[in-house]
This record gives sequence, C-alpha cells and structure tokens, in this order.
Amino acid sequence: MKLVECVPNFSEGRRPEVVSAIRDAIAATNGVVVLDVSSDPSHNRSVITFVAPLDVAVDAALAGMRTAAAHIDLTVQRGEHPRIGATDVVPFIPLEGATMDDCIALARSLGARAATELQIPVYLYERAASSPARENLADVRRGEFEGLRDDIATNPARHPDFGEPRLHPTAGATAVGARPFLVAYNVYLGGAENLQVAKNVAKALRHSSGGLRYVKGLGLEVDGQAQVSMNLVDIDKTPLFRAFDMVRMEALAQGVTPTWSEIVGLVPERALFDTAARHLQLRRFSQDLVLEHRVRQAVAGGMSLSGFVASVAAPTPAPGGGSVAAHAGALGAALAQMVAGLTVGRKKYAAVEAEMKALALEATTLGNALNALVDRDAEAYARVMEAYALPKETDAQGTERTRAIDAALLGAALVPLETARACTAVAALAEHAARLGNPNCVSDAGVAALLAEAGCRGAAYNVRINVASLSDRASGASLLGEAAALVVQARQLAEATTTTVDSAIGD
Repeated sequence: MKLVECVPNFSEGRRPEVVSAIRDAIAATNGVVVLDVSSDPSHNRSVITFVAPLDVAVDAALAGMRTAAAHIDLTVQRGEHPRIGATDVVPFIPLEGATMDDCIALARSLGARAATELQIPVYLYERAASSPARENLADVRRGEFEGLRDDIATNPARHPDFGEPRLHPTAGATAVGARPFLVAYNVYLGGAENLQVAKNVAKALRHSSGGLRYVKGLGLEVDGQAQVSMNLVDIDKTPLFRAFDMVRMEALAQGVTPTWSEIVGLVPERALFDTAARHLQLRRFSQDLVLEHRVRQAVAGGMSLSGFVASVAAPTPAPGGGSVAAHAGALGAALAQMVAGLTVGRKKYAAVEAEMKALALEATTLGNALNALVDRDAEAYARVMEAYALPKETDAQGTERTRAIDAALLGAALVPLETARACTAVAALAEHAARLGNPNCVSDAGVAALLAEAGCRGAAYNVRINVASLSDRASGASLLGEAAALVVQARQLAEATTTTVDSAIGD
C-alpha cells in the first residue's frame, strides 16, 4: 500500500471547536489516520498532520478544506502568520511506497476538485509548481489574502493554476504542493525587546536573503517573546542542527542567547538522531545502531514490498538492477513454492507428492537466499563506491586505490553471479512444477520461470558491467563464462516451461 503524509495548515488557532470540526472531517475519511493537531493562538493557525493511502488522500484533504471554508472568514481573521486562505497550504509528502510523482499527481487532483467543488482557486507550489516562479511558497503568498484579492483579477502572473481569477469571498485561495518532509522549527531569543534581533537573524538565515539553501525564516513576536520562525524544507540537505547552530551564531553576534526552541507538528526521527549524533560527535552513526529501529525491522520482517519499490525508484544508485534481479528470482521461487503447496495433499496428485514437498523446500531455501542477495547486492555496490573514494594523490595511494577498486568490483561481480545461479535453479523448479504440479496452477509456474529467467539475465548484466570496469578484465573471464552459460540454461528452462504452459492452456 502506498502511503502519503498530508500537512494542511488552516488559518485558525484560537477557536478549538473549529479546529476540532476540521480535524473530525479529515478523520472521517475511511483509511485516514490523524497523527497530530497543533494550534498556535498568536499565529492564529493550526497544522493538522494525517497519513492516508494514495487513493483517499485527496478526499480527506478536500473534506478539511470544505469544513474550513464553512467556518473561517479571512475578512475578519488576523494573526502573526502570513496567509492567503482559510485552508492556507496543503502539502503532500511521500511515505511508504509513494514517490514524489505520486504526490504531484495528488496535488493536481486536489487543485482541480477544490476549484470545481468549493470555488476556491488553487496555486501549485514546491515540486508541483507549474512554473519556477511558483516553487517558493512565499512568492505564491505575497501580499497575503488582502493583496492577492486586489491583484488576482488584473495581474496575469497571479492567475491561479485551477479556478477563476478571483478569490473565494471568505475562504480566499489555497496553495497545494508536493514536497519532501518539512520541519516547522522555532527558536526563541528571549523577550520582545529582542524582536529586531530575531528579524536580523531570520534575514541572515533564510535562503531568499542569502542564507541557508533550504530554510525559510521570519522574525516574529509571539506571546511577548522574540521568535525566529523557520520552515526547513529539506532536512537531508539542511539538517535541523545546522539551522539551530546558525541561529545561535547570528544571535550571539548581536549579544543575545537562544533561550529555547520548539518543533511544530511532527518530525522524522532521523532529524533528531542526526542532531544528537552531531552534538555527541558520534562517528559513523546510522539508524541501525538504534535499538527500536532494529526491533521494528525484525517485527515487520524487513522492508515492505512498496518500500522496496520506492527505494528502487529513488534517485540513488542502490538498490538497483542487481537487487531487482534477485527480487525477481525470489518472487519466482515463491510462485514455484505456491504451485507445490497447491499440489501436495490432493489425492489425484499423490504420485508426485514427495517430489512436490521436496520442491517446496528447495524453493524456500532459494527464496531466502535470493532475498538476502537483494541487500548484498546493494552492499557490494557501496563497497565499490568506498574504494573509488580512496585518495590517489601519491603513486602508493593510487596503487592501493586500484587494488581496492578491483577487489570491490570482483566482489560486486560475484554477488550477481550467485543471483544468476539461484535464478537458474528457480527456473528448473518452475519447469518441474509446470510438468508435474497441479495443472490449475500451470500459469503460475510459467510466470515463475519467466521471472527466474529475467532475474538470471539481469544478474548477468551486473556481472558483465563490474568485470568490464576491472583494471585487468582477464581476471574476471571465468565469471563472465559462467554467467553466460547460466543465461543459456535459464532461457532453455523458461522455453520448456512456456511450452508446457501453452500446451496445458491451449488456444
């Protein structure tokens, strides 16, 4: 199941009954889980965080927008925070199995529906933006409700992406987007007498003024205190600790010390782990060192299928084709095991029961091995990258680097060779299952054979590309020969299986 996070911001933080009504409307959508509701009376703003499957996320967001439009009148609403709408901002963030492209599609769908069903014009921002000029939310929100109300009809540059060029009379407009995790983070600098310092710090901090690339910031007075209010729009590239360190440095330069800070809404755990690792000066820290993280992995049985697909789709080199080849082989093994399981215990197939039991056990073993090879392939690639990163300034360093690269490349070739061997063995099981197994499952055996052949051929590609990068390709010749032979064998087994399948199914 693909999941997304949605974090709509509503221009109401002083009437809890209104915030509750919006929250309840969102939560009433089947499959939605509301994780957090944060309200700020000074900002007069509430942030509701919910998680939803891809197919209902727009319905939930639209329900919140509809309720907000019925209860919030921007002609009388006031607060510290800039706003253009009763529902001011609706960002979608990819979670388990989902991609940024999924979230962009959701943003466009919500924009079209909000304009049609609620008569609220919608501007697309961040990754969903229709033009670079609208990527920055501050640009979309320039002039706030009052300024946009005067500008939208006469200035073509302010026409919405969805809806007519006029604001809803009381609900205004809404910015809808797709983005990575955003952390709303505030640092306080003491009493209101330090407000100008907070504004100076925010100006030094925010990207638009030459500060940190993925930070937006304002200096505000909140509850009698000077606040640096920040949105960290990409915590992988500008982490939480870097933003705090810069606030502290800039404030100290003006004779002010930060007093405390707060996070509004939810934050990915890695942001806090990275901050702790930074200030504790931990070397080579990873989440695998966190007990609860390892326990969750063990209880969940590893990464989900949707999570694996998302990790492959991510713009990172691993997991890549080698891992996918192993995964294809593992799926083939699972199908072969299924066919055997649907054959064992049925009287009409008693003659092959022993063979099918043995086949099921072998398929289990091969499937486990291939599942392990999914991770081993990515790990082997990481070792290659580590070797390429070694210094090469001196002749001795260059020689050692070449040796390390060759050793890593050979290791990275041996892993997919193991995959090719296992996939060929799966193809043999699939052929056997197609011939002797329950004929009602013969098509499943055929799919198993095709997956096994694809896995073998894909693994062989990875053997070849790693051997091709060796300083002495002759050292990998035997690996290439075995990989080529396995591809021929897997193809022959797949062809034999498809012949059996075609004969059993007929025209």
